[in-house]
Amino acid sequence: MTKTLAFVLYPGITPLDLVGPLQVLSALAQIDPSFEVVVVGQDLTTLDTDTPLRLAPSHTFDQVTEPYALIVPGGTVPTLAALADEPLLSWIRKAARTAEVVGSVCTGSLILGAAGLLDGRRATTHWGFRHLLTKFGATPVAERWVEAGPVLTAAGVSAGIDMALELVGRLAGEQVARTVQLLIEYDPQPPLGGIDWHSADLDFFKPHAQAMLESALADHPALLARLTT
Repeated sequence: MTKTLAFVLYPGITPLDLVGPLQVLSALAQIDPSFEVVVVGQDLTTLDTDTPLRLAPSHTFDQVTEPYALIVPGGTVPTLAALADEPLLSWIRKAARTAEVVGSVCTGSLILGAAGLLDGRRATTHWGFRHLLTKFGATPVAERWVEAGPVLTAAGVSAGIDMALELVGRLAGEQVARTVQLLIEYDPQPPLGGIDWHSADLDFFKPHAQAMLESALADHPALLARLTT
């Protein structure tokens, strides 16, 4: 039986949040045709992202009701606004009831939280918004990806690739995951080296995060107050 791996698309996402793990899992589907990868949205309209690139779903919410796995990408202001998008949250809740895996990338985990899927679980997200996870009953964890039962959450943007490779290992075994990593030549060697988290100034982002929340949720004062008090 075909196992459907569904990526959720909504307006304003960060493309790499979706495209990174999408490429990983599409490679899995090429190796093992028992997996099918789809991108689902409210309808088939082409949507803006937070870059000049626009993206369109392959399927609608109505066409994909019981995916084997679903993954929610994140972004900035539009993702924070999506915390009040009830049609989106409703589909995620329903899909999660039967899904074997529920995943997120970056601030997509906040959407999982708003859908009520992180209560009592360890989770991660982009470091600038990690503190908000407690507002949804989750325990924030400063790790590249976090596995909590059926839920996999990845940290900021590029961490979605790591999380997706972990998921391939779970679904098809370590050797297949290593093959996928080789096929996409995922061998990070950043020119400036890794991030030195101990010396990085993370406080500079706090006013920007606050401003984004206020902009995104201006029409939802109760939710804004919940996340900022």
